[in-house]
Amino acid sequence: MVRKPRSRRPAATRSRKAETPAAPLTEAQLKRKVKARPALKKPKAVTLRFDRMLAGAPKVRHKTTKRPKSLIARPHAKAKSGSGLDLQIEVAGAELGTRVFRPDISGTRVPLPRMTAKMRRDARMGLPDLDGHLPDHLPLQPVPPQLDRALRVRPFVNAFSRSKTQRRATTVFWPEDRYTFSDTAFPWCTVGRVDTAGGWASGVLIGPRHMLTCSHAMVWGSGNSAGWVRFRPSFFDGNAPFGEAWATRWYAFRKVFGPNIDATEAREDYVVLVLDRRIGDTCGWMGSRTYSESWDGGTFWRHIGYPGDMAGGQRPSYERDIALDGRNNSTHRQVWHRGDIWPGQSGGPFFAWWSGENWPRVVCVQSWENNQRNGASGGSRLVDLIIRARNDFP
Repeated sequence: MVRKPRSRRPAATRSRKAETPAAPLTEAQLKRKVKARPALKKPKAVTLRFDRMLAGAPKVRHKTTKRPKSLIARPHAKAKSGSGLDLQIEVAGAELGTRVFRPDISGTRVPLPRMTAKMRRDARMGLPDLDGHLPDHLPLQPVPPQLDRALRVRPFVNAFSRSKTQRRATTVFWPEDRYTFSDTAFPWCTVGRVDTAGGWASGVLIGPRHMLTCSHAMVWGSGNSAGWVRFRPSFFDGNAPFGEAWATRWYAFRKVFGPNIDATEAREDYVVLVLDRRIGDTCGWMGSRTYSESWDGGTFWRHIGYPGDMAGGQRPSYERDIALDGRNNSTHRQVWHRGDIWPGQSGGPFFAWWSGENWPRVVCVQSWENNQRNGASGGSRLVDLIIRARNDFP
């Protein structure tokens, strides 16, 4: 008996498969492979810090009282009755009518590297990348639960409540898939509201003291200076359960001023900020990964931000099953999508989960929007910038 020779896959096909990175998890796969879990140990006593600058020589008095029964949102549970602590701080001796401004923060404008053949090969494989961090004292919740009905509010601006004759550029595409949440479990506590003198944006922790947001949210000064930036993880209705941190240094390839963002600026519309404390040791942080063209069209991606049309930017919103489309060839420095975006969500992360990992990875951050498509900035240079900031300020 003559055996037929075993068919061999063409060399080009084998090479293409070897250069295709693992795809992120779909929603169904995520629910099967990443299970919610409680915290593995009790958290250590932490000090929450809130900074305020006052003129004069003020003296501080404070008192604490037990808060009466009220609605308190707890991790991966509906709002329940409970009691909290009402901290009241009185400041005497401050100079009234005198403003004190925070000093500018210095930074490093990193020159754009020249793309090499190796860098393009790495980009096709989703490299470079950095791991995330899930602290043992935090519970894990892969999908944030929606708010209890008692805490929900109607959208401040409804993009679909208009007549047929009205024409208004929106970037919320039918159907509306976003919802607000208050969960403080990991990884939702890694995302927070970013405040500057120019307004607010969204940001995500990508290191122990490193936060990623969009460049156009910054108030850029002359030279290597920029205005103050405050980050509050899990910010919700004025409440910052993990305290706040302030930026002390920035790293960026471009100073993007906005509000109009051209095609060149859209490629590197991000900035890595070094914070004044290691808030990531408490909240954890997301990993990061270079976007690969093999993921185009796959609805693996999620987004979190603080949109102005939902609770006036006071609550984080969550959307899943977003498809991304990497542009600029293998570098994917610009990513198109049709997720629902409103001002305030800029700087918010697009992320996914991978099999065998208990943290998601960021591939790009929201940059711009119009009535046809929305755009984010990412690619291998984004991860390189994170590595640079984390090496300089561990």
